[in-house]
Amino acid sequence: MEGEKKRRRKYDREFKIQTVKLLLESGKTVEEVAADLGIYHGNLSRWKREYRRDAEEAFPGMGKLKPEDEELRRLKKENEDLRQEREILKKALAIFSKPQR
Repeated sequence: MEGEKKRRRKYDREFKIQTVKLLLESGKTVEEVAADLGIYHGNLSRWKREYRRDAEEAFPGMGKLKPEDEELRRLKKENEDLRQEREILKKALAIFSKPQR
C-alpha cells in the first residue's frame, strides 16, 4: 500500500441524484446505502445536504457554478477590477497634480 496513490473517483450528476433519491426513499441509513453502493458515506451525506438545499441546481458539475454563485464570483471580480482602477487613477492624479518646474 505504501507509495500507492489513491485515485479519486468522480461521480456524475445523474448518479448523485439517483443515489440521494435511493437513500431518501429506501428508509436505509446513509452508511447502509453507501456500503451497498461502495461509496464513502461522507460523500453521500454531503450529496444529501446539497440536494435538499436545492434539488434543481444541485451538482452543477466540474468547474460550473450555480447561477447565483457565478454572479457572486463575477461581482467580486468586477469589484476588484474597479478597486485597482481607482488606485491607478489616484496615483495618476498625484503625479499630474505636482507643480511643474
